[in-house]
Amino acid sequence: MIQTERALQQVLEWGRSLTGFAEEHAVEAVRGGQYILQSIHLSLRDISARTGRDPQDETLIVAFYRELALLFWLDDCNDLGLIAPEQLAAVEQALGQGVPCALPGFEGCAVLRASLAALAYDRRDYAQLLDDTRCYCAALRAGHAQAAGAERWSYTEYLHNGIDSIAYANMLCCLSLLWGLDMATLRARPEFRQVLRLISAIGRLQNDLHGRDKDRSAGEADNAAILLLQRYPAMPVVEFLNHELAGHMRMLDQVMAKERFPAPWEALIEAMAAIRAQYYETSTSRYRSDAAGGG
Repeated sequence: MIQTERALQQVLEWGRSLTGFAEEHAVEAVRGGQYILQSIHLSLRDISARTGRDPQDETLIVAFYRELALLFWLDDCNDLGLIAPEQLAAVEQALGQGVPCALPGFEGCAVLRASLAALAYDRRDYAQLLDDTRCYCAALRAGHAQAAGAERWSYTEYLHNGIDSIAYANMLCCLSLLWGLDMATLRARPEFRQVLRLISAIGRLQNDLHGRDKDRSAGEADNAAILLLQRYPAMPVVEFLNHELAGHMRMLDQVMAKERFPAPWEALIEAMAAIRAQYYETSTSRYRSDAAGGG
């Protein structure tokens, strides 16, 4: 696999064409991307005879890291106001439609979308990636607006939006696009769609539980634990959310035990379910749980 420093430099070089892009976005993208690719490396190698896609192909790996970095950057554009609202609207439209941004300073958006379109093993994955990007951007906007407004969502409404704002659909679709994982066909199966929603809900709850202290210190209200405490100050929210997380995990295990999905999906879903311990808790900046953490 490509060396970490070499990959990081390529992501940073691309990111310089995005206003507000920071080194942290590249660092976390490479770190998280490496964890995911290492988790499914053997499965990718096994299917490479069918797909012709090498798990160690530097072009594919860097494209994946750049997509992850883009997602981190978009998240911070909403939460931290890295760019003006009119700039963000233009960026979202460009990324969701796969066209150049109408405003200068965001050339990296078109570069990444053009590269993914050219690299797509299955064109259906590229079309789905655009749709997933639109959903992700809409969920980020909705979560930011809700947290800043007087009217608070219910827990159910928050989690429904959080399934899209965790961006797992984007990430998994990008993997499928680059390495031929046939996600477009699998999406036709109700069981796979259920797995996708369950793993996204698990990711959202893991993210919020891990980041609750940092979010509270930063005044961030778009977090399930904080939202519940605002509504129910005496509620044992951590215990409740851990029970919710365990329930989602049990439901995921039940579906995975009954259904058989082609490689590398079982290994990939297992890796995503373990991401809190394997990724969030090893962060030195963005996902530090103490108040001193960055991001």
